[in-house]
Amino acid sequence: MAYLLTWSSRATEDLEEIATYIAQDSEFYASAVVREILEKTRALAEFPLLGRIVPEFDDERIREVFAYSYRIIYKVSGEGIEIAAIVHGRRRVEMALAP
Repeated sequence: MAYLLTWSSRATEDLEEIATYIAQDSEFYASAVVREILEKTRALAEFPLLGRIVPEFDDERIREVFAYSYRIIYKVSGEGIEIAAIVHGRRRVEMALAP
């Protein structure tokens, strides 16, 4: 059974900002990073527990997978998965998910 995959507006903005920032140096690399992030998120629809529990939150519903140096933070609930944020590995997750 496939889970319904949705993106928060924050995660969508994160992806756009990542692509824009990387494209300043390399359109090719920006495209590769975005493609990898999207492939990782698509896999979650079939395997929602694929990622590890985010250590900063210690909540089994808040998980993450990695693409290059980015942490893809997502929430599992019922039969749905929401991509919550995409955070560079050097950035604090708590700040990225703050309202």
